[in-house]
Amino acid sequence: MGAHIIRRGEALSRGATDHELQRQCRTGTWQRLRPGTYASRAELDELNAVEVHRLLAEATVRAASPDAVLSHQSAAVVHDLHLWNTPLAAAHLTRNRPNGGRRTRHRHVHSAILPPNETTEVGGVRVTTLARTVLDLSRSLPFEQAVVAGDHALQAKGLTSTELAATADSLPTHARRSRALRVVTQLDGRSESVGESRSRVLMVREQLPIPDCQAVLYAADGTRLGRVDFLFEEFGTIGEFDGKVKYGRLVPDGDTPADVVWAEKQREDAIRDAGWQVARWTWDELETPHVIVDRITEKFELARKCPPPRGRIVHTPRP
Repeated sequence: MGAHIIRRGEALSRGATDHELQRQCRTGTWQRLRPGTYASRAELDELNAVEVHRLLAEATVRAASPDAVLSHQSAAVVHDLHLWNTPLAAAHLTRNRPNGGRRTRHRHVHSAILPPNETTEVGGVRVTTLARTVLDLSRSLPFEQAVVAGDHALQAKGLTSTELAATADSLPTHARRSRALRVVTQLDGRSESVGESRSRVLMVREQLPIPDCQAVLYAADGTRLGRVDFLFEEFGTIGEFDGKVKYGRLVPDGDTPADVVWAEKQREDAIRDAGWQVARWTWDELETPHVIVDRITEKFELARKCPPPRGRIVHTPRP
């Protein structure tokens, strides 16, 4: 569901007065998205933060100068990238000029030289390309938030590592380039959820070995055991982010959530029978990194005392 945008000029042309527009905002019937642009409070209350931001961003860019495009998290919203814990109070624009950026409560204008191949249109809205958007986020957001968005762009939105690297090479050396490259080197398009991306960031920060992602395990007799979130092959251990089984949308037709949980238990038992140690963690436990680190390293120690896993591994290539 969307919200109807009310623009001051259109309202005045239909007989409204500025006093009436102000009264609508004062009484809470309308909410001002930006100067001269409003929406019904009741309709906005039906939207989530990302949907409200998209309304704000589109209203802002349509009122901006022709050389302005949506960028940073506003472009990410239009590209439908996953965002986690990312500020959405202000619309972000980039103007194609070397300086002159400024910030207000509802608008953050960046200034940068934008080559033509780094801008595009999505649904009639002017935005930076996926590659440029990921790099802008990598330069401006904390590491974890930037990785979440970048992983999703590679995994689900058609961005390639080659395209991202080429755009990164064109960044000026003074434009937080080293910060962006640090993010780019850690992105992995095999990550299938925000929780998996955050888990990998945790492993980087906590100096754990960097695992392979989405490897497929087979038993010694050739039976397919399943695809795993994280594979620490050298340590005989797999890691599983335990978030996906809780979402009803992932339950196959004709099954119940209980069926999914039971199937997951059988899968894990088969993986353990093949000699692998299994460490699992949940979304809430991502807030206590030491719990996950201790769990994984305990499995490393158990695996060291046991015979090596049997069977074979098929690695999933990076997109």
